Amino acid sequence: MMVSADDLVIVFRQQPGFRFHPTEEELVLYYLKRKICHKRFQLNIITETDVYKCEPEELPGLSLLQTGDLQWFFFNPRNCKYPNKPTRINRATRHGYWKVTGKDRTITNNSRSVGVKKTLVFYTGRAPSGNRTDWVMHEYTLHDEELKRCGNVPDAYALCKVYKKSGLGPKNGEQYGAPFKEEDCSDMDEVQETPVKQIENQISRAKGGVNPVTKSYSYRTWRSS
Repeated sequence: MMVSADDLVIVFRQQPGFRFHPTEEELVLYYLKRKICHKRFQLNIITETDVYKCEPEELPGLSLLQTGDLQWFFFNPRNCKYPNKPTRINRATRHGYWKVTGKDRTITNNSRSVGVKKTLVFYTGRAPSGNRTDWVMHEYTLHDEELKRCGNVPDAYALCKVYKKSGLGPKNGEQYGAPFKEEDCSDMDEVQETPVKQIENQISRAKGGVNPVTKSYSYRTWRSS
């Protein structure tokens, strides 16, 4: 048996300094691409949520990661506004709407286009006379060529990062970590067993001293290249 992803998230979010700051390439090529291609994650830390059926202030509570970061990530099903116009996405909530602002930006990796980033701002009320708020969303979608690499699967999801710009605000993902290499994650389904005594103890403390993990348990980590 394995330590559950929920247990690991409990441990991670209690660790001082733990942050989730993926680069834009990692968001597109690892998280979004694996979701669309129906490949499993070693740790599910981004939940699937229809962000356009929620008001922005409701979204932080729906995030799987509750680390104190002022940014939240979601896999959003791509719902078309009009069946005959698949590029028109319905971004209206109960009390407002998300409006695209600025130009789309291409996400590149090793000089190839891998995704598109849209920036949206939330308005209360109804278009075109809504009131602008401080809620901002970055919506990432996968490039057509990357969809072909998945076997021409439907472009069923976008990955959304939401934050409120009046707060401390998120830092750019590019400031964290080494450059992303997709091939480093190509063998994610091949795993190796790792000792877990330390993490068992942390889970026990997080759950008030009741350790749900026996000594024979282990958790899986993906093998470094």
